[in-house]
Parts: sequence; C-alpha cells; structure tokens
Amino acid sequence: MHADTWQLTEDIDDFVARAGDFLASRPALHNTPLTTIEKWRTHPGAFVPGTVLFGRLESEGETRAVFYRPPTRRLTLTPLSPDRADALAAELSRLGHTLTGVTADHDTATAFAEAWQKHTGATPTLRVRMHLYRLGTLTPPEPHPEGRGRVVGAQDHEHLMRWCRELAADLGESVTIDAGSWESTRFAEKRYTFWETPDGTPVSLAGVNPTVAGMVRVDPVYTPAHLRGRGYAAAVTAEVSRAALTAGATEIVLYTDAGNPTSNALYQRLGYRRICDWAPYDFTYAASQAG
Repeated sequence: MHADTWQLTEDIDDFVARAGDFLASRPALHNTPLTTIEKWRTHPGAFVPGTVLFGRLESEGETRAVFYRPPTRRLTLTPLSPDRADALAAELSRLGHTLTGVTADHDTATAFAEAWQKHTGATPTLRVRMHLYRLGTLTPPEPHPEGRGRVVGAQDHEHLMRWCRELAADLGESVTIDAGSWESTRFAEKRYTFWETPDGTPVSLAGVNPTVAGMVRVDPVYTPAHLRGRGYAAAVTAEVSRAALTAGATEIVLYTDAGNPTSNALYQRLGYRRICDWAPYDFTYAASQAG
C-alpha cells in the first residue's frame, strides 16, 4: 500500500502526460478541467507558463484526482473524499497558498471549503448551486418553433459579442467583451449556432466547446429577454446537441442554475439527465490574512 501523495507542477505538458488518461476516463464528470486545459494548450495566448499550479493525487501508482489553480487563485478539483479534501487543504495552506475559492462537485467543494476554513480561517460562501446534466436520448422539443439553426459566421461577430455582453450582464459578470478583448474571454474558443425565424432573424444562440475525449459541453445558451418563452432556447439547444452527435460526440453535457426551474425542465424535456450537483464557493479573509 502506497501513501497518497500530491505531485505539484507548473508544467502543463508534463501534467497532461501523467493525468490525461485519468481525466479522459470520466469525460462528463471531468468536463471542466478537460475543456479548460484543452483551451490552454491550443488557444493562442490563453496560457501563460508559470501562472498555473497543477496537482495530481497519486496513490498505488495511479492518478486518483487532480486540481489546477489558475491566476485567479480559484481551485478546480475533481472528486475527493472528505479526508483527502482535508489533506489537500492542509498541504496547500502549509505551502502558503491563498485561494479565492473552489469549484467542484457539490460534496467535494463543500468538504474542501470546510477544510480550508479550518486550516486558514477563511470564510466560505456558496455562490450558486448548480446541476450537471448529461444527454441521454435526444428528444426534439414540442411544440417546435418555426425556423432553423445556422452556424454563426464571421459576419455575425458583432451580433455575437453583443449577446455575450448581455448574457454576462445577466449573470452578474464584470467582463469586457469587444473586438480587442474577445480572445481573452471565456466565450472565444466556442462554436456558436443561432436559431433564426423563417425571415432570417436570429432569436437565440447556443455555444459548444471543442470536443475533448469524445465530450462536448453546451455553453452558453442565451435568448434576449423579450424573446423568451417561445421555445427558441430549446430549439437551438436541440440543434447543437444533434450536430454534436452527428459529428461523433459520445458525451454531451451542460450546467444549469439549480434555482432556475424553467431551464432545468427544458433540458430534461430534451433528454438531458442530471448526474450530480455542482458548487462554486468563494473565500473571504480577515484583513490580516489577505495576501
């Protein structure tokens, strides 16, 4: 029996070489690290060497869990038992790391947040409770609104950025989205589809991340407020889900706000099934602790 050890590195290629198979073994559950690391590896300017700490839990010669801590100092974790979450919190605290929060499945995030509070005195606050869904059998929406899906092209970029700005505002995100900043935003690497009415007017959009380990994540889905309630979001989500399946995706996932019954019911009608809860916690510190 080998003891658990956390192997830390700032070398993304070494990390992927050692942890890539583990991440790909559960693509739906590991969708966030898979898509984030793929963006860092392939999207120009997305990754600055030396700014991200990667961790890999090794036990009995196998990778059992991973984390990464980007410049925002928000930790992202794959599932951990409470005792392992406590051990990681103790180790990162001992090494002098200051974290702004943690994101993981609900049980892991909660266990780590409680452990971080115990070891550092930080106060954890749950930002929002989320659900993670995976597509089972795609079911077209009924009633189905008239119109069609159309892949967003270069000529639509101003329209796309405007809707992404509106979405960010709806979510309370403080972010600049314009031609100069676009490539640095979380929206840049995605492929987008508009749902258009029969006269060619865009009324809703859905984005998907590039396929990684056979997995595609639908994100974001947005309909302007004055156009909601007409089935457009369901139609465009079904369209991008169908296109991903046709292209060979074996897992299609998405996140929802657990407090939004309308969107959760919509995705369930389309054939998405909840696989776990998700939780982002924010950490605040007393003035004497901040660093």
